[in-house]
Amino acid sequence: MSKLAARRKRTTVTRLNKSSKIYKAIVHAIQEKKGEHIVSLDLRKIPEAVADFFIICEASSHVQVKAISGYVEDYVKEVLGEAPYKHEGMSGAQWVLVDYVNIVVHVMHTETRKFYKLEEMWSDAEAEEL
Repeated sequence: MSKLAARRKRTTVTRLNKSSKIYKAIVHAIQEKKGEHIVSLDLRKIPEAVADFFIICEASSHVQVKAISGYVEDYVKEVLGEAPYKHEGMSGAQWVLVDYVNIVVHVMHTETRKFYKLEEMWSDAEAEEL
């Protein structure tokens, strides 16, 4: 088992829900920066899922993709004192992933979201538009 898989396994003992502070903080931060088409995928009933939730949103420009993902990190750190486990994609700003282990935030450029169809890939997850 990889270190990441072991870490994920340990941290999923405390399962998150939509009332969790970090879940609410992430959604609030996305809404503050005008993220569009925000969708939450509940992955808790999917055994092979890498997280409890995916929160996906889109932005119409690369600048806004960076602004949303940066603000999510800043806001969660400020309010909860929690930094992401890691983030990826900031340089290209097509698809930025902010990984909080149990919640993974996907901030995607509109065209990138249409191309990858992440919600379809995880279609067995319960989806909720926020």
